Amino acid sequence: MAARLDLGTRPRLGYSASRVDRAAERRADADAMRALESNSRARAYVIGGELIVLRKTNEGLDPLFAWAEARALAGVAETTFLGLVDGAPRFAVAIEPNAATALKDNSAFEVTDLRSIAVRGLIDADHLPPLAEGKALLGWHAHHRFCPNCGSATQAVEAGWRRDCPACQTQHFPRTDPVAIMLPVAGDRCVLGRSHRFQPGMWSCLAGYIEPGEAIEDAVRRETREEAGIACGRVAYFASQPWPFPTSLMIGCHAEAISHEIVIDRNELVDARWFDREEVASMIARKHPEGLTAPAPVAIAYHIIRAWVEDGVEFG
Repeated sequence: MAARLDLGTRPRLGYSASRVDRAAERRADADAMRALESNSRARAYVIGGELIVLRKTNEGLDPLFAWAEARALAGVAETTFLGLVDGAPRFAVAIEPNAATALKDNSAFEVTDLRSIAVRGLIDADHLPPLAEGKALLGWHAHHRFCPNCGSATQAVEAGWRRDCPACQTQHFPRTDPVAIMLPVAGDRCVLGRSHRFQPGMWSCLAGYIEPGEAIEDAVRRETREEAGIACGRVAYFASQPWPFPTSLMIGCHAEAISHEIVIDRNELVDARWFDREEVASMIARKHPEGLTAPAPVAIAYHIIRAWVEDGVEFG
């Protein structure tokens, strides 16, 4: 391989660095919430299942609607208070997915999924964290209409941040599913894998859900061993990323590989193999001679991989 490529300025991690002040202390105050809804600066994101509704303007695409406009757009299934941005209230409004699909025929709107919005850079990156917040929260509401304790219908309270069961008095809170995502490394080599879902030629980090009663480090070691047969020793935390597909938190790590023979779990991966640092750099730069690529910059996997390529890893 050629000398390592200059990869340029590192891009921003998608769905992160939120500017939203969640103002959680206001959620239970009904008077305060009514005042925020009537505030002239109140704006809402409109979400229909996996689809996000964007307004077409002369300046481009705008994901924010005036509060009344958002509620009048289509049949509203749920609303939630996201927080404040520079003092301006931000909400998320859920409409039925079929209503969002119908808006695709309206020339005033662009309707597409959040992943496409992020990858294609259709809107300012500052909108991605609150959209992730809103999509995950509204998705939780859509799948928790009934109490898992007694089966009765639940009610949304505290500005959409809790559901209460009037029958058994159980309180239900939004959930986040932790996922360990890791890059096993040994010197100037790393292990990358290919999932059944990946586009042709793309390789990425290994990943898996953290199980109940399991530490992050133990999940990293277990998933790496299960998916690729590689034993790992020390684990170094890198960063985390909200991943609203539907409600995950990606916990990024580097792992010290202490074995080298790869044994692939074909139920989890199509392939896995060792790559050297220069080859991975060419994949990040989209200049690999065989057309192999790394994940898009919106994903934490890109940042985990690039950090190792450029900086290496320090294991404590």
